[in-house]
Amino acid sequence: MADDKDARGPQDRARIALGEDYEVDYWTGKFGVSKETLEAAVKAVGNGADAVEQHQKG
Repeated sequence: MADDKDARGPQDRARIALGEDYEVDYWTGKFGVSKETLEAAVKAVGNGADAVEQHQKG
């Protein structure tokens, strides 16, 4: 079954998919950061949402 591109939340809430604009929009809004900051966090700790959230708080 194809992805529903009208769904604006992440498909897997445990992972951040930087290749999907709607997911980047969701996570940058959730964490209150820029796209560049989100990308840097994913590069630093991986794409796990919990790890990125802790990195942002840290």
